[in-house]
Amino acid sequence: MALDSDDALLLGRIAAGDRHAFETLYRAYFPRLSRFAGRMARNPALIEEVVNDTMLVVWQKAASFDGSCKPSTWIFAIAYRKTLKGLKLTDDPVESDASLYEDEGDRQPEQVLSRQQLQQTVADALDALPPAQRAVMVLTYYHDMAYADIAEIVECPLNTVKTRMFHARHRLKDLLWNERENSQ
Repeated sequence: MALDSDDALLLGRIAAGDRHAFETLYRAYFPRLSRFAGRMARNPALIEEVVNDTMLVVWQKAASFDGSCKPSTWIFAIAYRKTLKGLKLTDDPVESDASLYEDEGDRQPEQVLSRQQLQQTVADALDALPPAQRAVMVLTYYHDMAYADIAEIVECPLNTVKTRMFHARHRLKDLLWNERENSQ
């Protein structure tokens, strides 16, 4: 919670035109927003555009943050809308590059290959979900957000988030099961 109160203070300073506060917030959110947009869009150009557009809105609209939600919820809501808008404008097929998301470190080649195959399989399954269901999955599992926060981000009732998660889990289970059956 300390991060959110720090973020709220930064937003207040940004609203007053403090560029250093904006730089601090930008550095803190760039990796998180990049991962979120990356899981939603999987298009490096779009990811960068979404993050930059999101942070531009934060800079321009920081004064409109009223504290009715956590700063991270407010910022991710902006990123969610920018990502959906970007996906609508780009009708390109979604690219998956699991290597962008792998961890650094020493590993055996078999483990690396196995991990990459699993990441690719999960990424392909996530890509097959509708954007609304994908957003709920990504925010829950990759950003550890609560359903209530997700409901604010995607601007829908809490029960709709739960329903989307229910359907997303079942769809993923079916997709991963089919992938397993096809690979045997």
